[in-house]
Amino acid sequence: MKAVVLKKYSAIEQKPLEIVDLPIPTPADNQILVKVSVCGACHTDLDEAEGRLIPTKLPIVPGHQIVGTVADKGNSVTKFNINDRIGITWLYSACGTCSFCKTGNENLCENAKWTGKDVDGGYAEYMVVSENFAYRLPETFSDSQAAPLLCAGVIGYRTLKLADITDGQTIGLFGFGASAHIVIQIIKHKFPTSPVFVFTKTQEHAKLAETLGADWTGRSGDIPPEKLNKAMDFTPVGECTRDALAVLDRGGRLVINAIRKETPIPELNYAEHLWLEREIKSVANVTRKDAEEFLPLAAQIPIKPTVEQFPLEQANDVLLAIKHSKLRAAAVFTINK
Repeated sequence: MKAVVLKKYSAIEQKPLEIVDLPIPTPADNQILVKVSVCGACHTDLDEAEGRLIPTKLPIVPGHQIVGTVADKGNSVTKFNINDRIGITWLYSACGTCSFCKTGNENLCENAKWTGKDVDGGYAEYMVVSENFAYRLPETFSDSQAAPLLCAGVIGYRTLKLADITDGQTIGLFGFGASAHIVIQIIKHKFPTSPVFVFTKTQEHAKLAETLGADWTGRSGDIPPEKLNKAMDFTPVGECTRDALAVLDRGGRLVINAIRKETPIPELNYAEHLWLEREIKSVANVTRKDAEEFLPLAAQIPIKPTVEQFPLEQANDVLLAIKHSKLRAAAVFTINK
């Protein structure tokens, strides 16, 4: 099968992702073999390629926003049949027995495995996954539309849950890429009287935010029309965290949706940024429950992902475009047509 692999870390400009030929994997008893239709490209894939997020094995096939069909299955699989359409998220597996798993926080499981990081992911024609970590997809969405829902959408939904928004509160979104452009659609559906202010560094992203209902757009560091009750930071830039705290109202909460910041968070002034019961909370990965709750909601709204499609051979170029914010929203690789 055709696959993209990362054999060594380097700047994406050095094109570290290579097209290779690999054997088609064989599913274990509880696994399904997935014929991959499309796979979304994510900033996390860029972090892996450039060595900021170290995979547990090299070479590795990246990719964790996967849509495909069941091509084969193990003897004990009961949830899916051949040709069923399924989706796969960042969470590949969890131990199921630790205190985090038992309380529904399997995203914090120390023995969890992550798709495209610990096991080969979706930048390939086929992959395998446990039937318990695959999801049926609403028919509302095409394969390309469904792909960003499986990472950008699900992690955005978790970010929104952790923000604990009440309708009418003023909300700020810092960064407006694949995740935030989905989150704003959920906000407009669930919290129709909440003003949404979007902070982004490109005019094209600002225009997209406005078409999706943003009440104000500006740059990180700008002063919005009013203080924020809740803020969500989707950027890899440390300064955005400080900028968000600077415009957060007393008692407000900032939720940071990033595995890591590429640049340090600048020094904070306690009185200006943290005092008066302001809160900071990080988002770590996703749970199965997040996906199970979000996918039907996405169909109900319905979410309209903005997607750009590319052949798998352009993997390096697409991640370079993500690095420099050159994409309008979500990128998807078309693999098996």
